[in-house]
Amino acid sequence: MSEVTLASGEIIKNHGWRNTFAGMGINLALGILYTWSVISKGIPEEWGWNESDKSWPYSVACLVFCLIMVPAGRMQDKLSPRLVATIGGILVGIGLIVASMTQSLVGFIIAFGVLAGAGIGFGYASATPPAVKWFPPAKTGLIAGIVVSGFGLASVYAAPLAKWLMAEYGFAVMLQVLGVAFIIVVVGLAQLLKAPHVVLQFMQGYGEPGRKRQEAEAGLPIVKENDYSPKEMLRTPQFYMIWFMYACGAGAGLMVIGKLAAIADKQLGIALGFVLVAVLAIGNGGGRIAAGVLSDKIGRKPTMLICFILQAVSIMLLSVASADNALGNVVVMSMLSALIGANYGANLALFPSITKDFYGLKNFGMNYGLVFTSWGVGGFMLAKLAGSMYVKYQTFNIAYYGASVLLVLAAAMVFFVKPPHHAAAINDSAEAIEKQEPVMSQA
Repeated sequence: MSEVTLASGEIIKNHGWRNTFAGMGINLALGILYTWSVISKGIPEEWGWNESDKSWPYSVACLVFCLIMVPAGRMQDKLSPRLVATIGGILVGIGLIVASMTQSLVGFIIAFGVLAGAGIGFGYASATPPAVKWFPPAKTGLIAGIVVSGFGLASVYAAPLAKWLMAEYGFAVMLQVLGVAFIIVVVGLAQLLKAPHVVLQFMQGYGEPGRKRQEAEAGLPIVKENDYSPKEMLRTPQFYMIWFMYACGAGAGLMVIGKLAAIADKQLGIALGFVLVAVLAIGNGGGRIAAGVLSDKIGRKPTMLICFILQAVSIMLLSVASADNALGNVVVMSMLSALIGANYGANLALFPSITKDFYGLKNFGMNYGLVFTSWGVGGFMLAKLAGSMYVKYQTFNIAYYGASVLLVLAAAMVFFVKPPHHAAAINDSAEAIEKQEPVMSQA
């Protein structure tokens, strides 16, 4: 562990990697949302739910999740990430336990959609900000990617675990076990979250205090801070462009994630849908890290462009896959699922990073919470579209085509997004220092 010693003798330890992996662990629990296609497939037939009904708890959870991110981001900025993540763990657990006690659609929407969705929002909002504040700007993409990869990778264990619990003990017990486990895991890991001391930031080159010190040492001119308040951010056109692109990229991925088990069964005749969910989760987690690293090297916008185009092509391939052609093969579908997961996961690393790049770290929690509302709106609308269109036309193709068109529009918008005015001045001066590594004494 690294640390610095002040003149007063006070020792300030570096908890950067501890925060990073604690945040990743929290997201590994909260990512139960991505297992919904497996959970919904286990809903007993006697409940009488169709595909549109099964879309409701998931869609509402996505929407509540993103809306809660706004106040949760504010709370973690002003109070502490530890407290907010603890609230999130308790709400997720209670939501799953309450869901196990009802068979009604409304009850499930309230329990899983509202309570668990809110808990996921509180926990997710608290995981990334404290981690990225411990590292220099050049590592923002990498650290954000590692933290959010946990959310994407969750289905690797959660999908087979949920299927096994349902087969052995029943649907209700599966929800109860997961609910209790997530309270313990999330609340426990939340106690490890801690934002860096401002003195440590200054001395070691982290965040805004570190940037100012590095600029002064490099003899660079003093520039206006790029820390935007939420109100200032909402006045910039870049916010709405980023919001639209995020809604398109996230919505397309969430649509497939929420229906993948049903797609495997109804469109392709594949009984092992939970395997595709787990494979997609591997792509989802890996895509977050890969996109974070790539965007640190070539830039956020080029990486976004690549991901939007690849995702549009992948979903169009999914639209023509069937049991009668090579695309419907389990191996090919696994590869396609992983690619869709990777392109979707990239959004969860790229958009926190570009929000931080454009609008600064000071109000990052709430600013990203506002940007993140696009994730929920996109997921809500496209997941409901897929379910509703299948009930009406017995095909997912209409949803595939709509998602692909939105992805192409998002790719085109990449060419028009530029940093806000005074952020541009900072980026120019920061280029000389962003690759500078902080010098630390080893404990």
